[in-house]
Amino acid sequence: MAIRIKKDDLVHVIAGKEKGKQGRVLRVLDDGRVIVEGINVIKRHQSPRKFREAGIVEKEAPVDASNVMLVDPETEKPTRIRMGEDSDGKKVRIAVKSGAVLD
Repeated sequence: MAIRIKKDDLVHVIAGKEKGKQGRVLRVLDDGRVIVEGINVIKRHQSPRKFREAGIVEKEAPVDASNVMLVDPETEKPTRIRMGEDSDGKKVRIAVKSGAVLD
């Protein structure tokens, strides 16, 4: 499965309890999930370890990549993307509606 979302992309949540929110992608996991800043925040009870805080810690849990859409930099609305080539023949991601190059 080819995930077309990369780290530091601005995404819009389209399904689930966080529907309608936006955030930056912190990590892309191998199993088709992404961790988005401020989205799907859970509380984790953590024991003290070396160089780590103890107690109840809030952190982001993964969200399936199919539940988020990239935000078009020109229109600032969620958009589908397609793969294309730029003038140098390099593969780039292109927003479907506006035609803006995302890479």
